[in-house]
Amino acid sequence: MSPAALTDGYPLGPHVSQHWQLRKPAAHAARGGGMVVSQVKAAAEAGVAMLDAGGSAADAAVATAFTLAALEPWNSGLGGIGFTQVMAPGGAAETFDFGPVAPAGLDPSAFVLTGRMKDDLFPWPEVAGDRNVHGPLSCVIPSAVAGYALLHGRHGRLPMREVLAPAVAHAKRGLPQDWYTTLKVASSAGVLRLYPESARIYLPGGLPPVPPYQGSPGFFTLGGLAATLERLQQAGLEDFYKGEIAAQIVADMRELGGAVSAADLANCRARVLPAVAVPWRDGRTLLLSNGLTATPTLRGVMHGMMEADWSGNAPSPAWYAQLARVMRAAYAERLEGLGEAEPKAAESCTTHLTACDRDGMMVAMTTTLLSSMGSRLVLPRSGVLMNNGVMWFDPRPGTPNAIAPGKRPLTNMSPVIVAKDGAPEIAAGASGGRRIMASVFQMIAFTADFGMAAEDAAHHPRIDVSGVEGVSADRRLPAAVMEALGRDAEVTVVEHSAVPINFACPNLIRRGADGTLVGISDAASPWSAAVAARA
Repeated sequence: MSPAALTDGYPLGPHVSQHWQLRKPAAHAARGGGMVVSQVKAAAEAGVAMLDAGGSAADAAVATAFTLAALEPWNSGLGGIGFTQVMAPGGAAETFDFGPVAPAGLDPSAFVLTGRMKDDLFPWPEVAGDRNVHGPLSCVIPSAVAGYALLHGRHGRLPMREVLAPAVAHAKRGLPQDWYTTLKVASSAGVLRLYPESARIYLPGGLPPVPPYQGSPGFFTLGGLAATLERLQQAGLEDFYKGEIAAQIVADMRELGGAVSAADLANCRARVLPAVAVPWRDGRTLLLSNGLTATPTLRGVMHGMMEADWSGNAPSPAWYAQLARVMRAAYAERLEGLGEAEPKAAESCTTHLTACDRDGMMVAMTTTLLSSMGSRLVLPRSGVLMNNGVMWFDPRPGTPNAIAPGKRPLTNMSPVIVAKDGAPEIAAGASGGRRIMASVFQMIAFTADFGMAAEDAAHHPRIDVSGVEGVSADRRLPAAVMEALGRDAEVTVVEHSAVPINFACPNLIRRGADGTLVGISDAASPWSAAVAARA
């Protein structure tokens, strides 16, 4: 071939970010042991410390969640919201709903439309100044601490002071300053720089923190967060809503022009609802989250997949193709009358954790700030990074999901417990916006229905459908699967990588018939891990 031919007609292939075999190890616990899985290994270890001290799965989940506030601030924290599924053997499954609620004083007229469209988490019309996307007016009532308190109050065994100890210790040492922190901070730097305390913490010298060229990464503290966690440890969690911390939050919100008030905090309540039980194959029941979550969509997918091709020990091309069709139909039903009343897959930053104790109680918790780093607003007095939950609402007046005071929006979270013979068998969930439902269903199907080992399931290629058109397919899927998918819709071939995030980040714990446990975290999440407790 001549040089001219190479120059003029050289075929360019797709760019591939990962030229390696990506593997994540599973954890195993003997009968009588426990386990925690988290998107940050150190947070899972905090939960396991509770189990080793005689605590319950609820203690472990709460310790993990609080520790994540110090170690994964882009995904969750004290300023967030969430949903949790809990079930003990022989008991009823419960949903702990601490989902988003708009402040009572939120004024819809403050969100003036520019006449342009916005392509962010939602294809909403653009609001002047992006007030619904970041900053003080983008915050809904932070209910995560109320949710953790209710879960601990109903099912915890250890004193809250002990449960909070790992979070306090990690907050005092600080956030690891490695390449992943650099990446996560850099992705939000353009907005973090608009808010003085956020910029002071995350953009020293105006730039994201970077790890050393060699040696071990250091740490940096997150403003007043350590002092706030220590105050909660000493004064109790109610202080966040009615005490000194509440006063700090209200003072900052007032000075910055936010809508969250003292009354909003004082009246904040998490609630316990009966889980939504949906019969499944082989005598199993899926206990889905109650409230404004992805449950209606997941129920539709389950119904549509009941008669799919379940033969063999792995999904067939026909199975994948049917799943793609069923998910598109389920989303069409979900979005009918709502418009785009929930986040797209991109940039939705959430965390999921699972826990199981030696008595068999399982907890599946999903908690979020909505966008990466939420409102990007760190409150100066408390160090609390606030959510941007107002972006769940449609800024157009008169629409079904329109902004309104005291209103609850629809979310994508989907923590699930799978029960068999009256006892929890699997606790599962994921982070990742609309992609959550597809990944949770596939992980459950791979393990419970096709009989894959948890580690094999976590590394098995998946598809994603996050709307009414098209399908995203892992580039590792066989040609026969790609062909089957392509008969019905346009196929976008993507990598399962740390960045870009093309699939949700699931994790699960499964209890075997002999009482042993196996857990696995998302293969592409660099800090994630499953950690076993002592038997």
